[in-house]
Amino acid sequence: MKTRLGAQALLVSLALASLTGCSMTDSTDSDDLPSAGTSTSLSAADQAEKVSSEIYDLIGVKGKASNTGPGVSECSGKDPDKYFQIFHPWSFTPESPDKLAGVMERLKEELPKHGWKVVEYGPNTSKNKSMQLTADNDKKKYSVKITHFAKGKAPSLNLMVVSGCYQVPNGEKLDRF
Repeated sequence: MKTRLGAQALLVSLALASLTGCSMTDSTDSDDLPSAGTSTSLSAADQAEKVSSEIYDLIGVKGKASNTGPGVSECSGKDPDKYFQIFHPWSFTPESPDKLAGVMERLKEELPKHGWKVVEYGPNTSKNKSMQLTADNDKKKYSVKITHFAKGKAPSLNLMVVSGCYQVPNGEKLDRF
């Protein structure tokens, strides 16, 4: 059990690192996370779910999303009791496996119409060369990485939605989940 949780924590930290170095910044230092404002972690998690729901709608295919909730992560180099990031990993499985054909191209076209900037698009380095798309929404201070797993018994999309760096309001404590 500890190994599985450790592997999940490593996966999340790698995903966060790969998502937050893109153009979603307010400074010239690309290692800095943009400020997402002041919020409690519960309110910020609600916002992450709204962002995920908007992306779900853009997929435009009938299917089922996993029921995973958002989590809280530290903002690198900042006080972990005052600053945090929200991440929301989830997956999408279509009703029919062939329905995902063309979905990545459609997302590449549709996301910019909804405030997203596609910063990476193409096959990843896996053996299967799965299509991958990374997009930033500078207004909402969120990034998303979408991977289309086309090969295998159940083609699916895996998504990781990640916020900028929030600050806990004065007098509030950070809830971790």
